[in-house]
Amino acid sequence: MPLRYGDDPYVWACWLYYEDGLTQGEIADVMGISRATVNSYLADARDRGIVNIAIEPARLASLTVAQALKRHFGLADCLVVPSEDTARPLIDRIGAAGGQALHRLFKSGDTIAVSWGRTVLAISEHAEVAGLQDVTVVQATGGTRASFAYTPELCAAALANAVNGKLINISAPAIVSAPAVRDAFLHEPLIESQFEALARANKALFGISSLRPNSTIHTSGFFESVPLQDYLAKGAVGVVAGRFIDVHGRAVAGPLDDRTIGISLDMLKNIDLRIAAAGGFDKVPAILAALRGGYVNVLITDAATGRGILNADGVTDIDQRSSQRLRPESQAPLPSATRMRVKKFLNDPDKIVEEMLDGVVRAHRKYLSPIDKSNRALIARDGPRSGKVGLVIGGGSGHEPGFLGYVGKGLADAVAVGNIFSSPPPIPILHCAKAASGGEGVLFVYGNYAGDVMNFEMAAEMAETAGIPIRTVLTTDDITSSPIEDRDGRRGVAGNFFTFKIAGAACDRGLSLGLCEAVTRKANMRTFTVGVALEACSMPQTQRPNFEIGAKDIEFGMGIHGEPGVIREKMISADEIVDKVMDRIFAEMKAVEGSRVAVLVNSFGATPMMELYVLFRRVEQRLSAKGIAIEANWIGHYCTSLDMVGASISIMELDEELTGLLHHPCDTAVLKIT
Repeated sequence: MPLRYGDDPYVWACWLYYEDGLTQGEIADVMGISRATVNSYLADARDRGIVNIAIEPARLASLTVAQALKRHFGLADCLVVPSEDTARPLIDRIGAAGGQALHRLFKSGDTIAVSWGRTVLAISEHAEVAGLQDVTVVQATGGTRASFAYTPELCAAALANAVNGKLINISAPAIVSAPAVRDAFLHEPLIESQFEALARANKALFGISSLRPNSTIHTSGFFESVPLQDYLAKGAVGVVAGRFIDVHGRAVAGPLDDRTIGISLDMLKNIDLRIAAAGGFDKVPAILAALRGGYVNVLITDAATGRGILNADGVTDIDQRSSQRLRPESQAPLPSATRMRVKKFLNDPDKIVEEMLDGVVRAHRKYLSPIDKSNRALIARDGPRSGKVGLVIGGGSGHEPGFLGYVGKGLADAVAVGNIFSSPPPIPILHCAKAASGGEGVLFVYGNYAGDVMNFEMAAEMAETAGIPIRTVLTTDDITSSPIEDRDGRRGVAGNFFTFKIAGAACDRGLSLGLCEAVTRKANMRTFTVGVALEACSMPQTQRPNFEIGAKDIEFGMGIHGEPGVIREKMISADEIVDKVMDRIFAEMKAVEGSRVAVLVNSFGATPMMELYVLFRRVEQRLSAKGIAIEANWIGHYCTSLDMVGASISIMELDEELTGLLHHPCDTAVLKIT
């Protein structure tokens, strides 16, 4: 049975009949059963409620995404886990689904190469494949002294136990100190025999790691002695079996090439069945790279990630095709080709950022001025001072008044500005750090995006070389972008507003660098945001929507750069939208009756104040019903996404310290508190 149908023959039969249009006789041939059995399956499915005009939506969405992934990337098979189930961590859900799938993928006599990682271990621990004989499991990389639970040794042992197979470990470290040491190991007869077994592998099971700061590569300590910046600077976006790849799936050369003992990318591609298991929004670029590179021909993931992969590779109609099956033909949305170009106030689209920044400096010269005559690095006129910790923020353009609007007394001392939806380069960030430094160090606060992390980290290294102590806090308030157990992998979105405010107040009060960092981290951890998009934004260069949302659809969890959300569904009322958002926030926020919070209802750019007040009305009702008081609120444009139609709701749970800092005076072009 193809993986995408799980273990449910009823769903398989119904899909072939209702979606693929096969006759019952053709279905019998495909499934290898009698026509009478097919007829029985279809009848029972209707009686059991599996089919009622349409397949149940969560299953339909997963099947649609799985089918699209298989077709678009030429996969042998694909298993997609529904994203609606948020009761269990994503890794557990992928692990359970993958574990059940192994009995259809592994056969007696197989030699299976197994890599390491949290998802690989979860699959191995959930798997129980009985009845196999003569199976060999080979550890795909060398070992490690690290103490984390998903080492190469433990992953290989767990899978060998699940399939009752013979285990062959690689009796060498995964990373050695020098190329000569690696060569010596590989010429040892014992290790030569182990690599001969690895070369005989006809199947492989492996995970895919991103290079985000919270990824397995970083948190495991596996590569702690390796300058990962070397790989990031060369365009690496992910790691497959300990090997770095770029967006096209090509190997990225670096200092580990001659020091790694384990399966090579060429060896992996020569294996017949290459099963990759990975999920989570932060892994979309890495998974897409692995697919483009041909390292995967069986993919196990979740629906939201699968949709993100397809959208990132130009497949934007997957949700429309799915939703159209559920409505009469006469109600189908108009094709995207009928949508007109978006009119904008432009001179030269390629110069819009420079012209915008020139306008900002002219409009707000009371609050900020260029550093070294560059509008890409702006300093507060009444901010930095001797004996005070400096606060530097920054990010891409297109989020105005985000970032540059929060520069002024009592808030940020300097801001670095990048191109539209792009990180500022390291040099403007360095200039900001130097200008903001008052002798007590500088705090960097910015969103958790790969480009920002890379460039701010490079600037931090240069600033510290120049004698300026740097501390960093990444904002991670977007609770839909990664599961709760992966909080550090989440994106920073409109909740930046609260984190910047707390950081600026702490710095202005003269707290030490360490205390400023600590209270800013607390503010970030107590801030929860969910965004909802109704229509796409449009880039100045194209003047067309940069993604597609159906005429009657909305998307929950949409990122501020157009990153895919977690679920797309039919348009519902404003109160129902807020209820879904608040239910998600309440599931994580620890606030109870008597607690106090701050609320931000933020427009993505094109949503008017009238509608934002309607949303705030319901937010206040839901909080009041729980006995939670609103200490302060803001409604308006605070962190936009060009002209996207949509809004986000951010809630910060307060304590006495945060309340005092929230009310601390500040004076910027966007925010004034007296």
